[in-house]
Amino acid sequence: MTIESNMVVTLNYKLSNHTTGEKIEETTPENPMVFLYGVGGIIPEFEQNIQGKKVGDTFAFSIESSNAYGVSSPEQIVKIPVSVFVDESGKFNEEHIFVGALVPMSDNEGNHLRGTVLSITAEEVEMDFNHPLAGIDLKFEGSVADVRPATQEEIDHGHVHGPHGHQH
Repeated sequence: MTIESNMVVTLNYKLSNHTTGEKIEETTPENPMVFLYGVGGIIPEFEQNIQGKKVGDTFAFSIESSNAYGVSSPEQIVKIPVSVFVDESGKFNEEHIFVGALVPMSDNEGNHLRGTVLSITAEEVEMDFNHPLAGIDLKFEGSVADVRPATQEEIDHGHVHGPHGHQH
């Protein structure tokens, strides 16, 4: 079987920074990437690069940041009053808020976001709400471990069920 719309695809890959070669992420046979192809759940150019591949096929390709997670935008770096990060007793949450921490938050409209803490002063916490991979050209190298038709339920729900997929 070949990779096409409404197929469940299992991949093993290594993701690295195309410019520096630094490894970003790597799957294992015990914990592969499993997804429903063609429903928009992953980077479109990633799907284009693996379309038509079969079990055992290998791949190696790069995706520019503008076609992946976007370029890093200075507008996504904000300063938030320290008071947002204190508990009921007025104590700053040092356990979860520190430089480098990835912090789940929500905006005034209830949208969920994650920001990386860049700096902390007595008055403000500077956070970067760009995607952690924004501005990074990506390089993928790997192989196709499995391809199977999706069940009607998986197609209806828009995601994979079962091992390495979503559990209901």
